[in-house]
Amino acid sequence: MDLQGELIEHPHSVYERLRDSAPVCRITGTDGTPAWLVTRYDDVRAALADPRLSLDKSHAAEGGYRGLSLPPALDANLLNMDPPDHTRIRRLVSRAFTPRRTEQLRTPIRATADRLLDALGPAGTADLVAAYAAPLPIVVICDLLGVPEDRRLDFRTWTDALIAPDPSRPRAAKEAVMAMLGFFTELMAHKRSRPGDDLLSDLIAVRDGGGSDGDGAASGSDRLSEDELMSLAFLILFAGYENTVQLIGNAIHTLLEHPEELARLRKDPSALPAAVEELARYEGPAPLAIRRFPTEDITIAGVTVPAGETVLLSLSSANRDPARFPRPDLLDLDRDTSGHLALGHGIHYCLGAPLARAETEIALAALLERYPVLEPASPAPRWRPSLRARGLTELPVRYDTARSPH
Repeated sequence: MDLQGELIEHPHSVYERLRDSAPVCRITGTDGTPAWLVTRYDDVRAALADPRLSLDKSHAAEGGYRGLSLPPALDANLLNMDPPDHTRIRRLVSRAFTPRRTEQLRTPIRATADRLLDALGPAGTADLVAAYAAPLPIVVICDLLGVPEDRRLDFRTWTDALIAPDPSRPRAAKEAVMAMLGFFTELMAHKRSRPGDDLLSDLIAVRDGGGSDGDGAASGSDRLSEDELMSLAFLILFAGYENTVQLIGNAIHTLLEHPEELARLRKDPSALPAAVEELARYEGPAPLAIRRFPTEDITIAGVTVPAGETVLLSLSSANRDPARFPRPDLLDLDRDTSGHLALGHGIHYCLGAPLARAETEIALAALLERYPVLEPASPAPRWRPSLRARGLTELPVRYDTARSPH
């Protein structure tokens, strides 16, 4: 079943049809190879926590969908690992993304948001993806890692080439990968010669045996290999930007489509944390969880999936399943969103989820406080042609610091 075009243009109606008629179905992956798509909430949630569904590509059968093709120096990351390696590496980096650490970042995040809005000026029209939703997470994650300012726009260009490849430029994705590999090689060398007060310098210290993961000296078994270090830096930067730019952009777009809810949040900013959860459920940043490979034949919703074949778990569909969320196509800021899967579930739950939530909440708060007038402008926003990310290529808006006389 070839659903790529429909899933990009009309994902929620397609998922509704599949949940009713084919909750586990064989589809064509983004690279033209076959995969199994799972769409019901209970099945997706159970599969996300099932240890028989491996992220390690060594379990993949020949000819199936494997996801992004990366060189070894970028491929040894958490999205390709199972325990115990996954557990070891996640433990080393998890302290950088705790709720406590995120609270400490709130002030600099708000300062960045305000600075970006200052650049927009008091009134006008702008693309809020390019001017706000994209640069905010780039600044935050690059500051965390210690990436020089003059290389940050390069990274956005490379990421876009991987997430939504341009059919007219078949080599663009490969060129982006090689550019990122060169970038991270240079960055590692720079950090080794001039370590700073940043996460990447800390991880290099752990890798080289001259530091710890923040809980005493790192043992040999805890240390990263050179490929793991490079891959971890790549993943933190890639996912820290990609997920959050979609989360912020989608949240703004959704609120513009629901002006009553937008007005409600203006009046009561204390409702923003809960609103971010509903906005993530309603239009999350990742349509699909990272592909998985059964280590043995498994049965999902009565369908047997052979060992080694590719399984795609639809987070978007699960979050719109009426069996879990009544009236799921309604944006309801009072909804009980507990258990939504926008940021995953199980041991592979998004490591940066606390930071992504905080950035989205702060981005919305700053935007709504600054502009009493905020409304869609022409042209109509367009969704990126990608099944890897659910986000907008642009979000044109009209904004004004002065209240409308109407």
